[in-house]
Amino acid sequence: MVDRNYTGQAIGIFELDGFMACLVALDAAAKAADVKIQGVERNRLKAGACVKLRGDISSVRAAMDAALAAAAPYGKVTASTVISAPDAGTEHGIAATIGR
Repeated sequence: MVDRNYTGQAIGIFELDGFMACLVALDAAAKAADVKIQGVERNRLKAGACVKLRGDISSVRAAMDAALAAAAPYGKVTASTVISAPDAGTEHGIAATIGR
């Protein structure tokens, strides 16, 4: 996943306060739309994780909606956003966080 070129694809990013909630959210996202999971980073000081989903904008939005709804009973969403077309500099920053 890490070496894939996601240039030109939308990104959905969400962070939850519990890792189990993230797994439930990932499953729902993958089933809801044609997206790829670019990365999952565990929070270093907490139990949660940050997830990055990639695909076309409508797929990312659908996956994000499904993911956040599925995770709601299991944990708190601490942050979420969709970027429709990340800038090249933003892509560099995103790639630098994968696997950290």
